[in-house]
Amino acid sequence: MSKKKVVVALGHDALGSTTREQLSAVKRTAKALADLVEADYQLTITHSNGHQVSMIHKAMTELRRIYTDYTPAPMCVCSAMSQGYVGYDIQNSLKSELLSRGISRPVSTILTQVTVDPYDDAFYDPKKAIGRYMSKEDADLEVSKGNYVSKTAEGYRRAVAAPQPIDIVEIEAIKALSDADQVVIACGGGGIPVIEQQHALKGASAVIEKDCIAGKLAASLKADELLILTSVDYVYRNFGKDSQEALKNLTVSDAKRLIDEGQFGETDMLPKIVAAISYLEAVPKGRVIITSLDKTADAVDAKVGTVITADR
Repeated sequence: MSKKKVVVALGHDALGSTTREQLSAVKRTAKALADLVEADYQLTITHSNGHQVSMIHKAMTELRRIYTDYTPAPMCVCSAMSQGYVGYDIQNSLKSELLSRGISRPVSTILTQVTVDPYDDAFYDPKKAIGRYMSKEDADLEVSKGNYVSKTAEGYRRAVAAPQPIDIVEIEAIKALSDADQVVIACGGGGIPVIEQQHALKGASAVIEKDCIAGKLAASLKADELLILTSVDYVYRNFGKDSQEALKNLTVSDAKRLIDEGQFGETDMLPKIVAAISYLEAVPKGRVIITSLDKTADAVDAKVGTVITADR
C-alpha cells in the first residue's frame, strides 16, 4: 500500500519573526513534521515568509541608503532569499529530528518559481504592504521610482501586488523527489513570482499568497490531503464573538456559503478556505484539515481540527 501524500502548509507560528525566533520555532515545527513522517506520510512542505521577506527587503533597502553604489534588491530576489534561508532552517531541523528517531530520510528544499499573469488585476491595485515604515519624503521618492506606497497610521509603506498563481515552474522536480519518498520543501512564501516572456522568466515585483500556492501545489501533486497549520485549532463561525462556534466538518458547499456570509477574515482565514476549495475541486477525493501546529498529530487522526471535503 502506497503512502498517503500530504501537502503541509506552515504559517507564521511555525517560523517566528526573526532569525533567532526562527531557529527556535523550527525545532518545535520539526517535531510535528517528524510525527507525520514517522506515521508513514509522504510530505511536501510549503511555508509562509511574510516576516522573513519583509526583513530582507528592509535590509537591502537600508544597504542602498547607506551605500549608494549598491542596487536595491527586487522583490523577486528578496523572495528567493527568504525561500533559501527558511528552507535551510526547516530542512536541517527536520533532518536532525528524524535522525534522532532513527529515521534516515532525505529532506530537500527546491527554489521554486511560480508564473503569474502580467495583466492580473492585482498589478493595477497593489495592496500587500512590505518593508519599513517611511517618512513622507522617502515615500515620495518611492513613488517617483514607479513604486506604489500605502499610508497607514504608523506611516508610509511600500505596497506590492499579490497576483494569483498560474503554474509552478519546478513542479516536475518536486514530483520526482516526492515519488522518490523524499521530504520536499517547495513554493516557500508562495513561490518566486515570475512572468513568462518568450523563452525566459522575468521576476515580478509582487508576492504570492502562501495559502493560494498551497492549494495549487496539493492539486498539482494530486495529494491525498492538504494540512493547513495555523494559529487556531478549528475554523470558527462568528470568530472572536460570544457566539463563536468551532466547525468540525465542512463540505465545499458549506465553505462557499460561509464565505458569502462574510464569516472569514480577508487576510487570515479566507485565503485558507479558498485554497481548500480550489484543491478539492481539482482532487474531489482529497481532504483538507485546518488546525494549529501543536495539534498536528491529533488532526490527522481526526481528533481535532476542521475537516473539509468535496460535496458527495
